[in-house]
Amino acid sequence: MKLTLGSLLYFWPAAEVHHFYGQVADWPVDVVYLGESVCSRRREMKLPDWLEIADQLTAAGKEVVMSTQTLLESETDLRQLYKLLEAIKSHGGQGLIEANDLSAVQACKELELPFVAGAAINIYNQHSLRLLVDQGMQRWCFPVELSRTTLADQLTYIQQQQLPVETEVFAFGHLPLAWSARCFTARHHDLPKDRCQFVCKDYPAGLPLTSQENQQLFTINGIQTLSGSCHNLIRQLPDIQQLGVSHVRLSATGTDMESVVMAFDQVRRGEQPASDPLQLLQLDGCNGYWFAEPGMTQVDAV
Repeated sequence: MKLTLGSLLYFWPAAEVHHFYGQVADWPVDVVYLGESVCSRRREMKLPDWLEIADQLTAAGKEVVMSTQTLLESETDLRQLYKLLEAIKSHGGQGLIEANDLSAVQACKELELPFVAGAAINIYNQHSLRLLVDQGMQRWCFPVELSRTTLADQLTYIQQQQLPVETEVFAFGHLPLAWSARCFTARHHDLPKDRCQFVCKDYPAGLPLTSQENQQLFTINGIQTLSGSCHNLIRQLPDIQQLGVSHVRLSATGTDMESVVMAFDQVRRGEQPASDPLQLLQLDGCNGYWFAEPGMTQVDAV
């Protein structure tokens, strides 16, 4: 089973992004997703910057997957998508694309580029799974809100039909739940979206949204809404591995992700982790969706 590092969801300064991925090159992750998948206005990292990091990680032995934007809202966004895909194809075109919108799926099919279906692509049934495999999907990320039971059913179907597709499970990080045309971080500061002053850069791990009882319900990240607690399936990892899942995804919650990666790497090798990554990062955990419970629930069963 391979460890993957999802694309960076938060808006960090370019220097911090380069430094972060310089560290990632030495971590025991097999696959790294790169690119801006949340907001089209975040342009501090240009395409040549991402391609430079991709080359460095490839040289370090990582498989690199370039991620597309999740919510395409305009013709400009669509043009940027094709510009990204054409650049990747001309850059070598050997790696996968993470398609986070059905427009990206269609574009990949047109350009004959293999792709990974990101967690934002709603693959809820076997018909959708087969349809996307026929479109060129090489791997799919199991939707974060579905349960282990649903995953087991899908994996059984894949095996019975001998579909040539890998399966990835989102195993750590704040769950990506929704995207909106509105920027909630800008709204929090009484700023219009098109003059947001890039205030999301002030929240490198997102903006906590709490209830009147001071419980963190969600994490706001520009136009994206994430879970308030950090999803963590490290205790379920042996079961995930036994089900036949080929990849598990870790999503950066901040710059200190090395301890999380090391803990998951130890568990996948059958060892006891040196420490609980949630305790090290001082985060509340959740795993309810895996057990068909409310997502914000923490279930102690393995």
